[in-house]
Amino acid sequence: MKLLLAALLLALVVPAMATDSSPGVPIETGSGHPFDVHDLVMLDRVSDPQLSPDGRYAAFSVRSTDYAANKGVNALYIEDLAKSGSKLVKLPLKGASSPRWSADGHALYYLAAAGETSQLWRLDFATVQGALDINAAKPVQVSHGPLDIEAYKLSADGKSVLLSYAVFADCSDLACTKERLDGRAKNKATGTLYQKLFVRHWDTWADGRRNQLYIARFGADGNLPAEPTLLSRGIDGDIPSKPFGDESEFAYSPDGNTVYFDVRIAGNSEPWSTNFDIYKVPADGSSMPQDLTASNKAWDAYPVPSPDGKTLYYLAMKTPGFEADRFAIMAMDLATGSVHEVDPSWDRSPGGMQISADGKTLFVTADDEGQHPLFAVDVASGKVDTLVSDGAISSYSIAGKRILLARDDLKRPSDLYTVTAEGKHLKQVTHFNAERLKNAKMGEAEFFTFKGWNNETVQGYVVKPVDYKAGRTYPVAFIIHGGPQGAMSNEWSYRWNPQTYAGQGFAVVTINFHGSTGYGQAFTDSISGDWGGKPLQDLKLGWQAALDKYHFLDGDRACALGASYGGYMTYWIAGVWNKPWKCLVDHDGVFDARMMYYATDELWFEEHENGGAQFNAPENYEKFNPIDHVKDWRVPMLVVHSGHDFRIPITQGLGAFTALQRQGIPSEFLTFPDENHWVLKPQNSVLWHETVNAWLKKWTAKDGVAPSN
Repeated sequence: MKLLLAALLLALVVPAMATDSSPGVPIETGSGHPFDVHDLVMLDRVSDPQLSPDGRYAAFSVRSTDYAANKGVNALYIEDLAKSGSKLVKLPLKGASSPRWSADGHALYYLAAAGETSQLWRLDFATVQGALDINAAKPVQVSHGPLDIEAYKLSADGKSVLLSYAVFADCSDLACTKERLDGRAKNKATGTLYQKLFVRHWDTWADGRRNQLYIARFGADGNLPAEPTLLSRGIDGDIPSKPFGDESEFAYSPDGNTVYFDVRIAGNSEPWSTNFDIYKVPADGSSMPQDLTASNKAWDAYPVPSPDGKTLYYLAMKTPGFEADRFAIMAMDLATGSVHEVDPSWDRSPGGMQISADGKTLFVTADDEGQHPLFAVDVASGKVDTLVSDGAISSYSIAGKRILLARDDLKRPSDLYTVTAEGKHLKQVTHFNAERLKNAKMGEAEFFTFKGWNNETVQGYVVKPVDYKAGRTYPVAFIIHGGPQGAMSNEWSYRWNPQTYAGQGFAVVTINFHGSTGYGQAFTDSISGDWGGKPLQDLKLGWQAALDKYHFLDGDRACALGASYGGYMTYWIAGVWNKPWKCLVDHDGVFDARMMYYATDELWFEEHENGGAQFNAPENYEKFNPIDHVKDWRVPMLVVHSGHDFRIPITQGLGAFTALQRQGIPSEFLTFPDENHWVLKPQNSVLWHETVNAWLKKWTAKDGVAPSN
């Protein structure tokens, strides 16, 4: 999914409030209006923090919303962290993304449009009185290829850069791919002949191109050659992976002489394989890539070389065909090829791995009992320490003893913080949405636990409605999370955000049932083959536990909502547990497990969750198939399904709506022809929320009066 990048714009300087702030302290909320979807879509989205090599400057991305144009607009900012009361500088770069500092910290590279393609650019900063003169920098285009740069990574010495391009494998240069694409655009015939899967993936039809990895050296003038050197020769796969891969899937050795990357070889088995392997290749492309992890048939990825170049750290799963297996941190001795697990006793699945300058500590994030903290892992002992515990750490950058991180939670969208490498002196350094949220009232959240399936502890949380008053009861939005190997955590969301329901006068209840992440791998594994079993028991027991504990919940005015697996569960409970619910909302859910197998894109997921292919194990697909219980449906349901959802195709939602209409059950169908598994465009998001809210209010009205916001 490629963002359209635009031309250059004038600079803008914005004041920053660089004050100490504890994530445990609630944000300031005034006496204004309840938080709603209009607030949600207009918030600035802070991401991709990057520290300069000396740790003084923070560069990062911010996505604002152009509501009239119905799209997000990217911008880059820089802040001087050394100055109290410093100013954020918005760089004069419309649509720029992926900021990365040069090796000497005197320039910033980024991706932006050059005509019709995304190219690599550089801002060179002069030094005035020991500080970078950010406002005087002029953008310089350094790549001039005919195709979009999909991802890039600079070498440690700043002399070369790794580049990913989407190309036709039989083309000898980038120009060949460009010529072929231009020829297709001119062809009046629109048919495409496929000979293997993927035919389509996530929200895109396959066009025969692969993301391939190249290297290019900067010339004396700072520019890159028009034709880079292909490193992934003979590799039938995508580097980085589609649809969500990035530059964390490839890396330089410290001396710059070797490149490591991970890839899944496609062949004829790509849709039912999770067998990613890590390869190494000489940085000059003089020989073919060599597979370093061929012995493991499961997922090996995200290479991180040690600073001394002797060890390669990476993440590895153990179960082939399972995308939600635990990632273990592995260490490979590059001289001998021997491998050992760094963290065998830590029952969490880490990601986002980086290494300290001395090579003694790996930094990772992971789901952990409703939070997504930042951890430090000692590479010698495997000991794990929590550095930043509350909320969700989405990304971070390390320079020396300083860490710059993006953090959010249930009451605040992402902002940037600094913390020491030991997890001390957490300090908030940006406050992008402070003014908007100052007048938007939110509900208070509280986690609770109860005894779920097999008397095992299960966690959930409730969110009180805005303007909650003790002694009153409130209608409930019972949200069922997707995945299913995921969780409703202490994090901010731009899709299923509980504050949007709290702002409409609803209490929110959600349960992290068996299968959720952050509670140990056995807990996560337990859902496979049992989609309608243990999770349903947890939802039933959790619902009752919430009613027993929180007397403001009106159990007679409750609706259940879910998307993806949560949508599957919504269809499932429509037939087997419909008594508590006044209404249901199903977004992109699985209605017919049998047909889902043949219509979805990633078959490894279906085959693992159901113990094999449908034609080999049809009874497994029927065990918890919602379509088999349609005769017992009776609760009014809103069905939402989008046209570009290739993970769970739209026929699943259409089938459910047909079942509802044919039986005379009150029902509505909302569809977005231009959205995928998620609803992303601002105006579509507003329509989604307003439609869902109206449905909830209609069916939970008390004495004909809907909840008040």
